Amino acid sequence: MLERITDFVAEAAEVFSDTLARFFRFVTQNQGMLSIFDHVKFIIIVVLVAVVFRSFVVLPYRITSGSMMGTLLVDDYYYVSKFSYGYSRYSMPMELVPLPGRLFGRAPERGDVAVFKLPTDNHTDYIKRVIGLPGDRIQVRRGILFINGAAVERERADDFLFERPNGETIEVPQYRETLPNGVSYLTLDSTPRGPGDFTDEYLVPEGHYFMMGDNRDNSLDSRFLEEVGYVPFENFVGRADFRFFSTNGTAHLWQVWRWPSAVRWERIFGRV
Repeated sequence: MLERITDFVAEAAEVFSDTLARFFRFVTQNQGMLSIFDHVKFIIIVVLVAVVFRSFVVLPYRITSGSMMGTLLVDDYYYVSKFSYGYSRYSMPMELVPLPGRLFGRAPERGDVAVFKLPTDNHTDYIKRVIGLPGDRIQVRRGILFINGAAVERERADDFLFERPNGETIEVPQYRETLPNGVSYLTLDSTPRGPGDFTDEYLVPEGHYFMMGDNRDNSLDSRFLEEVGYVPFENFVGRADFRFFSTNGTAHLWQVWRWPSAVRWERIFGRV
């Protein structure tokens, strides 16, 4: 199947290249159209580079929910590395390329922050942290995460300061978790008896992953099997690697004139 896909891509690229060359020859033979030709050629090149970049390299996203607070805030902008896990139909633009499984697939690692398509509709983009690998047993007891029967290391950190839209600042208990492979990150625990603080033990199926948000009491994730459940490897879009912009919600990325009061300058340019 891979060879057929490779042959198809090669043939398509050859046809496109030949068509483009014919067009360029036609335009250059008509000197009066040279200026238009230069502009058209530049636009085509820019569009092609943008399409290739977004399809195979990185894709920008904006955080729209608080489920990853502690790590990512609402209106953080970040890049997702598509090549980190290889390619599937869900990592292609508009799912136009019907890839079988994953192409050049590399398994996610425990602790990665990843974007995936919600398994219940295969359309909605979610971002969570990889907690359970295929074959793992995952459970939460009194807010403490257990992996294969062992409690994940957890220590108290400074409270997370959260500013409400009305300007009120509230303090949320914050903890630092360290996974068995050494990945460490901050989690929020706003209530000791949240709906996801007491769970049954989950057995992660082969080819699937168990995902959780860092804002543990405000995250719809794999703990809720009917809403999210286990995430197939095929549904992964890519790994969130780099935060490049952030605002307090009063300005969009393109509203430059609002940046002085809206940009969270301390959150620009940083690893996720």
